[in-house]
Amino acid sequence: MTESKLSTQPYKGTRDFYPDEMQQRRWMFDHLRQVIGSYGYQEYDGPMLEPFELYAAKTGDEIVNEQLYSFVDRGDRKVAMRPEMTPTLARMVAAKGQHLQKPLRWFSIPNLWRYERPQRGRLREHWQLNVDLLGVEGVEAEVEIIQVAIDMMRGFGASPVDFEIQINHRQLMNDVFEQVLKLDASQTKAVARAIDKRAKIAPEAFQTLLSEAGCSPEQIAELENFLTAPLLEIGKICGESQGYKDLIRFFDTVNALGLGPVCRFNTSIMRGLDYYTGIVFELFDKHPDNRRALFGGGRYDNLVGMFGQTQMPGVGFGMGDVTLMDFLKVHGLLPEVKAHVDILVGLFDAEMIVQNQQLARHLRSAGFKVESVLKHQKLGKQFELADKRGIPLVVLQGPDEALLEQVSVKDLRTGAQENVHMENLIDWLQAQLA
Repeated sequence: MTESKLSTQPYKGTRDFYPDEMQQRRWMFDHLRQVIGSYGYQEYDGPMLEPFELYAAKTGDEIVNEQLYSFVDRGDRKVAMRPEMTPTLARMVAAKGQHLQKPLRWFSIPNLWRYERPQRGRLREHWQLNVDLLGVEGVEAEVEIIQVAIDMMRGFGASPVDFEIQINHRQLMNDVFEQVLKLDASQTKAVARAIDKRAKIAPEAFQTLLSEAGCSPEQIAELENFLTAPLLEIGKICGESQGYKDLIRFFDTVNALGLGPVCRFNTSIMRGLDYYTGIVFELFDKHPDNRRALFGGGRYDNLVGMFGQTQMPGVGFGMGDVTLMDFLKVHGLLPEVKAHVDILVGLFDAEMIVQNQQLARHLRSAGFKVESVLKHQKLGKQFELADKRGIPLVVLQGPDEALLEQVSVKDLRTGAQENVHMENLIDWLQAQLA
């Protein structure tokens, strides 16, 4: 019986990151860290495994019942691989809440897992940027979070015509459900799910979902009138809603900051997770080949308190690396990223391997990133290797140069080649790479 060969494919819904892909991912994450850091946010992380109950308590039913990777460990504890980061954040803040200086500006880029059908923009494993601001009650927190999101996209080179942030308020929707439509609790969940699907289904299918939720024709007509009304008209329907007042303040502020062109009110934005309590938003790609939500978030004021601690208001968002990469590709914003190596130390002949390594160590100690040739080959091949790797300078020392305490340096960007004395080499190389 012949032994079957192991597959070379990764687990379904996951990716291998070869060095080129890893360079792109690092470039992307470094840019995110730079923009978020400019707002004073600090990076944190938590464990991959959490108690199952952490997600069962506050994460959406679809994630817990259908997408959660969970198992019983050897200590007979039911644990889960994190599908999102916000519950972990809330747990960490609750654990040390009294000792943390508010407001908290935290971010992370964790590895997350969800068992779902892999498709464009969705995989079972991904990395997700999470940005959270805790300890601020007013819409000033939402305004800052939206600014962070916009500046991240602009920093990648995206223009206002490339994306749009659509914004709603969960309290406004709750007030409409309870005070205007007079829905009971069971109807509210079904109607909220229908609204969440509204943009993706036909109008007739949307009305069918509302009918199945027990809505009368009058309620359906009233809801559709609300869903299509501009923000200023919403005041006539439920002007006393705190959610409506928050939205007015929010849009007045973002308009004053010049961010209005990329922010739009949309009553269909619901966000499925149960812990949202206030403003919710989603950022959409407007490119015709990738019209979809890239990421979203909102306010969650009750999450920290689920651990029995004092409530702490919070607002934040999560953005997956898969959808961001798709956005950068379709808009032509993804640069060709090569491994960042400054110098290749060539090998004149096999007898000079020790001198080659000594020279490479000397250059590394000066702060350069250096590769060295370990097996002798024709010099033309060594230059070709450096060129393919995007290494700009090749430093080579043969017997003649060694006697003169010199090296030969070839700049592959210009083709120029020059002999440089060892005592001047570090300053000379720094000038060439500046």
